[in-house]
Amino acid sequence: MSSALVVFSGGQDSTTCLAWAQNRYDHVETITFDYQQKHSIEIEQAKKIAKLVNVSNYIFIIDIFAQLADSALLEVNKEQDINASHHARPNLPASFVPNRNAIFFAIAHAYAQKQGLNHIITGINQTDYSGYPDCREPFVKSLEESLNMGSESNIEFKYPLINLTKAETFQMAKDEGVLDLVLEESHTCYNGDRSVKHEWGYGCGNCPACELRKRGWNEYSGL
Repeated sequence: MSSALVVFSGGQDSTTCLAWAQNRYDHVETITFDYQQKHSIEIEQAKKIAKLVNVSNYIFIIDIFAQLADSALLEVNKEQDINASHHARPNLPASFVPNRNAIFFAIAHAYAQKQGLNHIITGINQTDYSGYPDCREPFVKSLEESLNMGSESNIEFKYPLINLTKAETFQMAKDEGVLDLVLEESHTCYNGDRSVKHEWGYGCGNCPACELRKRGWNEYSGL
């Protein structure tokens, strides 16, 4: 039986990946990380979406990033400007969380071993993204090799959005049958704002995540 674990944030990309996985694997589970991010509404949306599409959702709590306090994306740094550059790495956005994906994927890999799952599905993207270096394909390939070597496993990472634009990701959501779910339930906004519904979904409309999603929707609508 083919099986997969989706690293699931409850956002547009991971919701699209979840549908992609459900349409291709016999058994799918999801794992969501509560790392004390200030937009924790995404965790509630992840739970809701997982329930709606009838998959299990395991919430893994991590406090290491809050202790490091090295990103404007964290609740402990909620007063920092999410639209600014990273305080220590000016070439990166303030929302960058150092080593976040390395830790997420290592935990997901351990969980996949425990559950006997063959693949790990992630929504990383290196084309139309926020500029995070840990969202690039060479990084994930290297990590996959190291994790399998260190555990004598053969778990394969899949990243169906890796070279897609955000507009193409909207198209994939439609093709996989979840565009309405993405628009109504997924959450991407860095400020955790679900008070306003736009054509492209809920969000403040001003943070980098909303700007990226809005631009992608406009491009998708024009296709």
